[in-house]
Amino acid sequence: MYAVIETGGKQYRVAVGDRVSVERLGAEGAAEVVFDRVLLVSGDDGDVRVGNPFLEGATVTAEVLKVGRKKKIRGLKYKPKVNYRVRFGHRQAETVVRVSAIQA
Repeated sequence: MYAVIETGGKQYRVAVGDRVSVERLGAEGAAEVVFDRVLLVSGDDGDVRVGNPFLEGATVTAEVLKVGRKKKIRGLKYKPKVNYRVRFGHRQAETVVRVSAIQA
């Protein structure tokens, strides 16, 4: 059984036991998070339910494993002939969760 959820402006295909890195959520460590923006649920028997845009009553429950930041991405801005160079870095905030249950 798997589901497609939306969080942080992105869509994720998740199954029970999956470890997923999503955009930062308001939850802290060892908390339980419920995703109610479920777009699709597929059962073990091949039955697929698709929402319009979300499924009513379908939820995905997950446990927060870690709250932190991803690896630093380095960038550079450069304009030729004017001696303009700027280096910058960015670390995206993330929350790592483990899916514990899918209720259709």
